[in-house]
Amino acid sequence: MSKVKCLLCPRECELRSGQRGNCRARMNIEGRLKTLVYGKPCSVHVDPIEKKPLFHYLPGTGSFSIATAGCNLHCKYCQNWEISQREPENTRNIDLSPQEVINKAIDAKCRTIAYTYSDPIIFFEYAADTGRLAHKNGLLNVWVTAGYINPEPLKEALTFVDAANIDLKGMTEDFYRTMSGGTLRPVLNTIKTMKDRGVWVEITNLVVPTYNDTREDFSKLSGWIADNVGVETPLHFSKFWPMYQLKNLPPTPEDVLTRAREIAMSKGIQYVYVGNIPGHDGNNTYCPVCKKIVIARRGYMILEYNIVNGKCRFCNHRIPGKWE
Repeated sequence: MSKVKCLLCPRECELRSGQRGNCRARMNIEGRLKTLVYGKPCSVHVDPIEKKPLFHYLPGTGSFSIATAGCNLHCKYCQNWEISQREPENTRNIDLSPQEVINKAIDAKCRTIAYTYSDPIIFFEYAADTGRLAHKNGLLNVWVTAGYINPEPLKEALTFVDAANIDLKGMTEDFYRTMSGGTLRPVLNTIKTMKDRGVWVEITNLVVPTYNDTREDFSKLSGWIADNVGVETPLHFSKFWPMYQLKNLPPTPEDVLTRAREIAMSKGIQYVYVGNIPGHDGNNTYCPVCKKIVIARRGYMILEYNIVNGKCRFCNHRIPGKWE
């Protein structure tokens, strides 16, 4: 039986009949490449959109969140490894068509559908059909993704993705190979392409002790963001918790995350956040002009909201994002 080549992500797996791709979710079935996860999410929740994390996109609203088994990266610290690193037959799945996703999102009074937890890239067909249907029903689409996708499917995704939080894991090819089995360049291309094409983009960097937590790491990452996608692009530094294959490491110290934030701000980035530490100053959004808090948060909760018509209530400076 003939081989097939998957062109979805940079791995471009060549599969014999009966063989699965690296992601575990795609398979050559009698000479045809097929998805094994269409309409079969293994995780379905309503989350605050701040959990994605998106801090500049419809804050305070719920996001109907779905994921399927599998992933095309294999991060040693994955917090969702029980679904991302398993085959779909080894997860507890729900039969949920794109229309049923829409219906449930509307019933839950969500403004957005989030494709998250594993990576929407590996359930691309399901995410695409759901995303297009979402638009027809007045809903918006959020991708939470590592951005490891080829240019052509990315071009298609741009027709239905409205906002994305993209995980920029590190700034060297060696880090990507060692920690996730992937490569850096396609991720940078995804970030730039989405930003250039009008998708609302926020970036997350999970700070892993001894792996990507030096001043040089923070400076290089922040400098790339400032130079390539702009200082108004929100950047989230998140605390690592011992997980999956890196249980031997300690959690990220708070002072390291504070230092990361300070370095990013020194590079001119205007909206820099600290994740997984409720109560940290880095939970809040500050106006870059008058320096006052325009959104006060504790974790995912909004405590104070001072944005009116997309502008700072105090000095009228425009705060980028989608607020209404």
